[in-house]
Formats: sequence, structure tokens, C-alpha cells
Amino acid sequence: MSERTALVLGGTGMLKGCADELLAQGWQVVLPSRRPEGVLGGAAKAALRGGAHVPHVSGAEGARVAVAADWSRPAELADRVREVMEQPADLLVAWVHASYRDPVLRAVAPLLAPHAPVVEVHDSGAIQAVRGVPDPALDGHPTQQVVLGFVRHGGSTRWLSHEEASVGVLEAVHRALDGKAPSVHQVGEIDTWAARH
Repeated sequence: MSERTALVLGGTGMLKGCADELLAQGWQVVLPSRRPEGVLGGAAKAALRGGAHVPHVSGAEGARVAVAADWSRPAELADRVREVMEQPADLLVAWVHASYRDPVLRAVAPLLAPHAPVVEVHDSGAIQAVRGVPDPALDGHPTQQVVLGFVRHGGSTRWLSHEEASVGVLEAVHRALDGKAPSVHQVGEIDTWAARH
């Protein structure tokens, strides 16, 4: 099979645009989610009822596969993803809450192709809690890390929009797929404002 597979953890909210772009580029995108029916159209939602996943929902571009998942059950999450993947993932994009990050990423690591690139996404609050960007979670996988901050506009500040977050993460995805050296990318500003909100 020549279709590339991306496993996108946290790709149904702010990173939906990133998942949609991978689909438009012809990727099969596997999207574990607490509410996978929110990712799909009407017919696919009906097929999901009573099951843990929806087999490939294809359009003119790639295929979207939604999987019911719970970050607090990493082994079960990995088993459900394994059931729908036809081949190891060529890319992992992961935005997982810091408290679940290590167990979830370790659980899905065996589902990745050898040396598949990883893009880890962190919010500025999580970074400040650990006083910096954590080391990449998966050895043997070149990792781009993205820290999402906020936008200062005039005298006010706001969090990044979904589109701004997705664009920033997609830049890191392209760096990862181009084989660029692992690095940390900051999208928006990060300072004490983020820690207070």
C-alpha cells in the first residue's frame, strides 16, 4: 500500500486543520478521540454506533479513520488504533495533556514505522509548569516540538485561534517530513500572561 498513514492524537479540536491538510495531501489520518462521531459525517456516525472505530471514511483525498479513545487508558487506546491501521504510521502528531503524555506516547510507539518523525505539541501552561520544553518522549524518532502561546494585539491578549495553531503545527510537520533536524518551534508569544490564564 502506498498511502501514507498519520496518527494524530488531539487532532479533532484545535488541530483539526492540521489533520484536514494531511487528508488533502492524500494521507490516511487516524484520529483517536473521546468523541469520534464529532469527526465524521452522518453515515459514518451511524456506522460508529456500537463500535470502537469507523473503517476508512474516504473522500477525494485521503482517508479519515476515527477511533474511540481515552487518554487515561493508553494500552486500550493503542489496541483500538492497531485494529484500524493497515500499516505502521509514517508520522505521529501528538497533543496530549502533560499528565497523559508519556504513557500514551509509549503505548502508541510500537505502532510507528521505524524512525517515523514525531511532532509533539505543548501549550504554554504545560511548558511553564515544567520550566521548559520536556525532552522528546520517544527515542529513535526525530521529534519536532511546538509550543503554542498567545497573540498580543494592541493592549489585549488572546489565545491562538484553531487556524493559527494548526498552521504552526503544520510548519513543524513539514519540517519533520523534510527530515530537518529536531527543534522547538514557538507559535505566538509565551510569558507570564499565559501562566495566569
